[in-house]
Amino acid sequence: MSTIRIPTPLRPYTDGRKEVECPGASVTATLQELTARFPALGPHLFSGDGTLRPYVNVFVNDQDIRSLQGPATALTSDDRVMIVPSIAGGGESPALRPVDHAALRTNQAVIIGLLIAAYLVDVPVLAAAVGLLMLVGAARARPAFGWLYAWLRRARALRPDIVSDNPEPHRFAQLLGGVFLSLAGLSFAVGWSGTGWILAALVTLLAAINLFAGVCVGCAIYYWLARLHVPGFSKSPPPGVLPGRRPAA
Repeated sequence: MSTIRIPTPLRPYTDGRKEVECPGASVTATLQELTARFPALGPHLFSGDGTLRPYVNVFVNDQDIRSLQGPATALTSDDRVMIVPSIAGGGESPALRPVDHAALRTNQAVIIGLLIAAYLVDVPVLAAAVGLLMLVGAARARPAFGWLYAWLRRARALRPDIVSDNPEPHRFAQLLGGVFLSLAGLSFAVGWSGTGWILAALVTLLAAINLFAGVCVGCAIYYWLARLHVPGFSKSPPPGVLPGRRPAA
């Protein structure tokens, strides 16, 4: 059975439950099973002709079903479905989007491990390579080691941890780490090994704070820049969440 994550505004119609497990081979079948179990929820998801209402955004893991097969998107038992209502005013884009924090944590753990290994075996090029992958990941709006997370998911070693969040601050944090490691690579290239390892250690520390304490310093910087109305920084923290802190599940 797939797990459906219920947004806060709709939880009164599911007896306060945050998550509900429902069978179904597709998104439509699973949501129909959900509304059969909680009839009061039905009018908030489906219109009179049985189609999803236009202001209801549905994601499978962290992908909008509009970019998949729509309501006919097939589901497996490991999939997590998230319902995200649009922002007030009926806009099509949700204020927050599903962000898979399991993918973020995997990315952070791999970065930490590779940077520590690079220092222990004294291979500066490995630290520079990690920085390059982080820059590429930021450009693609994906975690640098998302491919490894996807493999671990297929092997059933990890499960998604989907949270309503802003993906942009996390991309910025990865970009920032990639820039620091690129500067470290330049430092190694000109013979400033000490400076290079200090920059690599800073990235390792920030990734560890994010992984173990749930505090994304790069995200906090993003939100600070947004408060200063810096162009390109427009998102606000999720309601009730301190800038940089992980939103509650």
